[in-house]
Amino acid sequence: MNYKIALIRGDGIGPEVVGEAVKVLNAVGEKFGHTFTYEDVLLGGCATDAVGKSYPDGTAEKCKACDAVLLGAVGGPKWGSDKPAEQRPETALLAIRKDLGLYANLRPAALRPAMADACPLKKETAEKGIDLMMVRELTGGIYFGKRDKYETEDRGLEATDLMAYSEKEIERIGRRAFELARLRRKKVSSVDKANVLETSRLWRSVMHRLAEEYSDVQYEDVLVDNCAMQLVRDPGQFDVVVTENMFGDILSDEASMVTGSIGLLPSASIGDTAPGLYEPIHGSAPDIAGQDKANPIATILSVAMMFRYSFQLPAEADAVEQAVDAVLADGWRTADIAEPGVTPIGTKQMGDLICAKIKG
Repeated sequence: MNYKIALIRGDGIGPEVVGEAVKVLNAVGEKFGHTFTYEDVLLGGCATDAVGKSYPDGTAEKCKACDAVLLGAVGGPKWGSDKPAEQRPETALLAIRKDLGLYANLRPAALRPAMADACPLKKETAEKGIDLMMVRELTGGIYFGKRDKYETEDRGLEATDLMAYSEKEIERIGRRAFELARLRRKKVSSVDKANVLETSRLWRSVMHRLAEEYSDVQYEDVLVDNCAMQLVRDPGQFDVVVTENMFGDILSDEASMVTGSIGLLPSASIGDTAPGLYEPIHGSAPDIAGQDKANPIATILSVAMMFRYSFQLPAEADAVEQAVDAVLADGWRTADIAEPGVTPIGTKQMGDLICAKIKG
C-alpha cells in the first residue's frame, strides 16, 4: 500500500523530530511492504515568517488530499501574544483542527516499563501500572465560543468567554470514547462540572443516554476537580477518560506528567472522515532547536498511532511501540529522560536505534 502523508515540520525542534519520525515510517515501510509519499505543508511561526500569517491559504486543502498529517511542533516566544491573531501559531492550530473536522483528541498516558523509575508518584502507585486514554473534545467549548471585551462604569475593563456545547457535539465525542473503551478495558470515566455548569449538566445527560446504549462498558461520572486529584492519587483506576475541551487540555497535561516525561507521549486528533493529525504533546522547545538534543520518541509514537487509527495497521503500530520499548530497555536516553550518570544520546541516534530495532 502507498500512503500520502502531509508533513507540518513547524517550529523549534519540530523539523528535527519529524525528520526522525519519517525515518521510522520508511523503516516500517521496508519491513511490511508499504511506501509513503510526503508533502510538506507550511503552518505555524515559520509560516508567519515566510508568508505573513501562520495559517496560509490552501493549507487545509493540501492536508485533505493526504491520508494523514504529521505535525512536529509550532510556536515560540518569537510569535507571542503581542502579535496579531493571524500571525500566532496557536491560531493556526485551532483553525486546522476545525477545518479538518478533528473533534476528538486522543492522548494515551502510559508508563513505559523502562521508565517506571521516572514516575513522580509513589512506587506502590506506579507499580499498579498506568495506561489510560484521554479523549478530549477539540472543536467546541470555551476555546471556540463567542468572546468579548468592554468597558464598565464601575468595574473597569471586563472580558467574557462563552462556553457552549450542543447535544450533537457531546454525542459524537462520547460515542468515540465508548468505542475506544470497547477496544481496551471497557471503562469510561466522563469528566464534567455538573454541580455548577449548565453545559456540564447537558454533557452528563447525553453521556448517560450513551451509557445505556453501551451497556457492556462500565461508566462513571467524575467531577473535574476530583479527577485532577485521582490522576495523582491512583491513575491506574482510569481506562478511557472523556471530557470537554478546556478540562481536557488541563487534565491531559497532568496525566502526561505522571508517566515520567512529556517527551514520550504522542497524540492523535481525529474526525469521522478527514485525515487524522498526529503530533507529540510537547512544545517547540526553541532553546534546544538545532542542537540534536530533542527527544523524538513522542513524535515516533505518534506515527504508531497513525498506523493504528488512520491506516488500520495494528501490527505496524505494535512494531513501532515495541522498538521504542526495546531501545529504552537497553538503557538509551536523550537528555530529557537521562538519569544522573547516564550519558545522553542525540535526536538522530535515538531515531537510528529505533529504526534498527524495527528492521530487526
